[in-house]
Amino acid sequence: MDIKERVLGHGLRWWARHGGIAQFHRPTGAAGHVAGWIMGRRSSNVARNRWAATLLDVQPAERVLELGCGPGVAVAALAGRATRGLVVGVDHSPVMIRQAGRRNRAAVKAGRVRLVPAPVESLSLTGEPFDAVLAVNTIGMWPAPAARLRALARLLRPGGRIALVSQPRCPGATSVAAAEELAALLTGAGFTGLRTETLDLDPPVVCVLGSVPPDVTARV
Repeated sequence: MDIKERVLGHGLRWWARHGGIAQFHRPTGAAGHVAGWIMGRRSSNVARNRWAATLLDVQPAERVLELGCGPGVAVAALAGRATRGLVVGVDHSPVMIRQAGRRNRAAVKAGRVRLVPAPVESLSLTGEPFDAVLAVNTIGMWPAPAARLRALARLLRPGGRIALVSQPRCPGATSVAAAEELAALLTGAGFTGLRTETLDLDPPVVCVLGSVPPDVTARV
């Protein structure tokens, strides 16, 4: 572990002891800026987001949506693949939207990245359907996640993909249980062809992927 990572680790532990952990769920003000700075630079966070973006296998001309984009690490990875497409990042925190905008400044200016400050429960997007959707460590904070997933299915084209990522840290939580819960939610929302991938971090990260049935009449 290098010096930068040790400093981040010590800072994160201090942050948690002093109540700052809530800022990772709803970043606001100066404390939210610090939380975003940590999320955008901690090596495990960066690795998790880039790994998830890779699993979606985004093609150059595709349209991709990320819910809970935070400081824009995964948005940058997705935009690096969708070089002729569009990546839309959504986050309920204006602080995170600003940080994501700075991290993706060139792609935003070129019209390849669009950032939307909005909570997932009131998300309103128009235009062509998306080819892929990503959510990293956010579905546990969604109100009525089953209903949100059904709404996302309607935003995807037939055959469109979704990736839900979880790195459970609560006492007693396991990656196996997290994967089973995500798979059940996706199945209930009408997604098919599910598969689970695991990233060997501490704790392990799971990603459950699925797709909208290619026959539009099979959608919920």
